[in-house]
Amino acid sequence: AASVLALLLDIERLGDPGSFIDTGAQLQLIQMYRVGLVVGGIAPLALGLAVAVVPMQLGARQIAFPRLALAGFYAWLGGTSLVMVSLGLNGGAGGGDADMVDLFLTGLGLAILGLSATAGSLATTILTTRAPGMTMRRVSAFAWSSLVGAIATLLVMPVLFGVLIYLYVDHRLGSQANFMGVEGIGAWIGWAFTVPTVIIFAIPAVGFAAEQFAVAFKSRQPMRGVLFAGIALIGVTAYAGSTQQFVHDVAFDASGETFIRGAVPFLLFAGLPLLGVTVVLLLSLLTAKDGARNGPSIRAPFVFGLLGLLLVGAGIAANLVQGITDLELVDPATNTATSFEEGATLLVVYGAALAMLGGLVYWAPKLWGRLLSDKQVLPLALLGGLGAVLAAAPLLVAGFLDQIGGYPASQAEVDQIMTVADDADIWITLSLIGQGVMALTLLAFGGLLLKPKNDDEEVDDNPYGGQTIEWSTPSPAPAHNFEHVATVASAEPLFATDTEGSSE
Repeated sequence: AASVLALLLDIERLGDPGSFIDTGAQLQLIQMYRVGLVVGGIAPLALGLAVAVVPMQLGARQIAFPRLALAGFYAWLGGTSLVMVSLGLNGGAGGGDADMVDLFLTGLGLAILGLSATAGSLATTILTTRAPGMTMRRVSAFAWSSLVGAIATLLVMPVLFGVLIYLYVDHRLGSQANFMGVEGIGAWIGWAFTVPTVIIFAIPAVGFAAEQFAVAFKSRQPMRGVLFAGIALIGVTAYAGSTQQFVHDVAFDASGETFIRGAVPFLLFAGLPLLGVTVVLLLSLLTAKDGARNGPSIRAPFVFGLLGLLLVGAGIAANLVQGITDLELVDPATNTATSFEEGATLLVVYGAALAMLGGLVYWAPKLWGRLLSDKQVLPLALLGGLGAVLAAAPLLVAGFLDQIGGYPASQAEVDQIMTVADDADIWITLSLIGQGVMALTLLAFGGLLLKPKNDDEEVDDNPYGGQTIEWSTPSPAPAHNFEHVATVASAEPLFATDTEGSSE
């Protein structure tokens, strides 16, 4: 839905003002698009896949605090629905209906509480419900990255929730003393729907991609501690950068002392996440090198994961570039962003989405007893990768052409966003095409998942050659994951069973 909204907004941007979408609706539609990408899209997708899969990867029979996880889902669902309804009725930042503005703030707060509740349940599961012998060094890369992402969510979302409380009270009282009234809402919450905040929801995608290298190349993951440190580095610095929005930039043309004062936080908040992704990518390549002699098995989940990792890494790199004030990608006086910000956000969000789709393909045998054909889903992985690049990369270029972007706070900002800068037409057109390709990819993938399963379809317990403990259960997995809780003696118990007999 968010991709379709972006497609429609780009069509309007390239035409005459109000010729396709009424000018009065554009402010709310842009917010639907941005909130939909994050709160309605990648955040629940990453958390939901982790809730479904991680307990199995830990050898646990169920998630910790299951009622809390379920309450979190319903809070997210109800809150997100209220947000979309309020935006449809002239609410949101800069909205003209005061009651719908209040409803927007309430719904967003409820959705955030839901995400936090489920993240708390997930983090507790990983920390406390592991099978005997399953130490933290033996958990899978996906489980570890889910823990890092869940903890980062629990640290970041309360910050946004606190801001929403202030905004709600300020708006209800009509004081406008500290928050600039209804048009100040976007300025106070926009950081939650852009980089680096969205990186915290993409962390599980990084772990999934690393895990797929070991599966595809039939090799053990070398230097697991370093890999885990790289993933943790992404989470810690993404959390810090998201809550310290005004300190991670640097001016290279500044004097020595001024440059150092700007460069240190810049490297901490924007540089270290890129270092973390680089560590993961290099160790994944080392896994591929070590396992190349085993005869790699390149399947659709691996392609989804690889594309996701590269796109997320590119988005994190773009976030670093955006912080270089010499490039003027963000106006320091007005804090007005260019379309470069949207491009960086799309790289992270669409990259994480592709990796999570790969996770659905990979674990479909355990979740539903289905094996999705590589012939059907592999073209969608390549098409999705193409769509993500086309949707995001042209916006990066348009940012250098002074195309205005960002999360809007008022109709005046919308007018700037919807005005195409000189020489930016071709780049907006390419982004439009990319959004359309991405929307078609997601719709086609959803159609494959909804396709009824054949009654006579049988799936092997381990069709992809997975190394972690969930592949020891039947397909689909029993209601309580395992009939008997096993004692784990290795980080890759099935790898040891398949290739080394009973030595471990």
